[in-house]
Amino acid sequence: MGQVIVITGLAQGMGRDVACRLAAAGNSIAGFDLDATALAELEKELDELGAAHYLTPLDITDREGVLRFRDEVLAKFERVDTVLSNVGIGFFGPFEEIDLEKALKCLEINVIGAASIFQAFIPAMRAQKSGKLIAMSSLVGVIPFPFESMYTASKFAIEGMVESIKYEVEPFGLKVALIEPAQVSTDFAAKIHQLPPAGSPYRERAQRFINRDNELIKSATTPAQAADKIVRVVLADSPKLHNQVDFMSSFFLFLNWILPKGIRDMILLNHMDIKA
Repeated sequence: MGQVIVITGLAQGMGRDVACRLAAAGNSIAGFDLDATALAELEKELDELGAAHYLTPLDITDREGVLRFRDEVLAKFERVDTVLSNVGIGFFGPFEEIDLEKALKCLEINVIGAASIFQAFIPAMRAQKSGKLIAMSSLVGVIPFPFESMYTASKFAIEGMVESIKYEVEPFGLKVALIEPAQVSTDFAAKIHQLPPAGSPYRERAQRFINRDNELIKSATTPAQAADKIVRVVLADSPKLHNQVDFMSSFFLFLNWILPKGIRDMILLNHMDIKA
């Protein structure tokens, strides 16, 4: 029998690729997304695959809506085996100049959004004495990147939250895992890159960072390659706590473990072409 897998933010991008691969492998898919049009297209695709599914338009910040979704999924499938928290937004800009109200939205979606979907399904998983909670994190959840302070903060929070949850839920048979990509060749970064205004003391270095990021994207892991690795984590009986999907994240995490912080930082600044 396949798993019943909940995926948030599954209408587009890697979430969609992962959902289709899991469905093709005989798993049942439940999920939500803000994009109702893309969600309807995904529903047709899952129908063609003959996959059982339950999809609905929903905002991750709608707490009551998340609980209704939980109830509807459990009513339809009677159990949930894995929850993949995939919803997330980026945030870019020099810390001194960022809009903190917009930063709060990033933290609300990325951190509290993951917390809300996990919290919703833990009681049912605890009762069935099995289940997996998997969160999409990032390389910047372990190694901070300049000009991404709030995004970095959200991913550091995800890492800490999941590692803390692990101690609480493992005695009930639940497993947790983090997926930590660095770069995947999507338009995720391009959507958030915004050059500081003329006169900003950070403008020139931010421009170099953006240029370098755009260059790296050209040879980055493809969404299909990343989706294949994410699917393996989702389907694993006992996934590792920390999981990478691309060479860059594996390489920088290796350096983070073995090198003194000063040397690691020098490599990072040179790699992103932002040494002052």
